[in-house]
Amino acid sequence: MTNRQLGALAGAGSAALLAAALTFQWLGYAPCELCILQRWPHLAAAILGAAIAVFGWQRWLAALGLLAALLATAFAIYHTGVELKFWAGPQHCSGGVGNLATMSTQDLMTTLQNAPVVRCDEVSWSLLGISMAGWNALCSALLSLIWLLATIGRRKA
Repeated sequence: MTNRQLGALAGAGSAALLAAALTFQWLGYAPCELCILQRWPHLAAAILGAAIAVFGWQRWLAALGLLAALLATAFAIYHTGVELKFWAGPQHCSGGVGNLATMSTQDLMTTLQNAPVVRCDEVSWSLLGISMAGWNALCSALLSLIWLLATIGRRKA
């Protein structure tokens, strides 16, 4: 494959992951805050892949696509670690209520009313024991590899 084709393929892969996420959302699986965070780098990578497909390969575009895919991978690994309780997630989406002992009743009520409905540390769907965040990490890592090949490859066009 040419560099241009690899960049377009990687961008299409990110677009497919975004489409899958929106499909799950349409099916009733509301995204948590970390799920939303993972979508932004894929959006950037999809746009960069489209730019490469339309305007031709440029190393700097492929490098930006690689950066976006690596960010998506990092965010997905972080989210997966939160789900597996390897580390704590953000308090506002992992059910934590920070300094509970020092809060007034009004502050506690306000915090509870503003708490997100979807928690970041709970798996809402999995396949083969791997959550959506885990699958996103695997797919994003594969897309990072494709972006890397598009960036360092010597195939013209």
